[in-house]
Amino acid sequence: MSKLDERALAHVANYFKALAEPMRLKILNALQDGEKNVSQLTELSQSTQANVSKHLSLLAQAGLVQRESRGTCVYYRIADPSVFALCELVCGQIGKHMALEAESTMVFSQAA
Repeated sequence: MSKLDERALAHVANYFKALAEPMRLKILNALQDGEKNVSQLTELSQSTQANVSKHLSLLAQAGLVQRESRGTCVYYRIADPSVFALCELVCGQIGKHMALEAESTMVFSQAA
């Protein structure tokens, strides 16, 4: 990271900022198995169309999704599949941490 200039660092920060919202992660997860339109994403995320559209706009600005208009529908797909490798790495670490925490709590509870 030390070789990145200020502009590149700002881009990296915006990328991570886009991932720092549970609804956007839910949308990305829904797109993992293929493109979907806004109505499908609204149903899958159990949110409003306005909310999903707002998050899709931010994901598109960050370069995480691409949009394509077809007639009256707009379809979204993952622009960079490597985002899933990043998410798996982070989720794996969080999962390990939570498992260790649960194990510690269980051992502590049994000792008391």
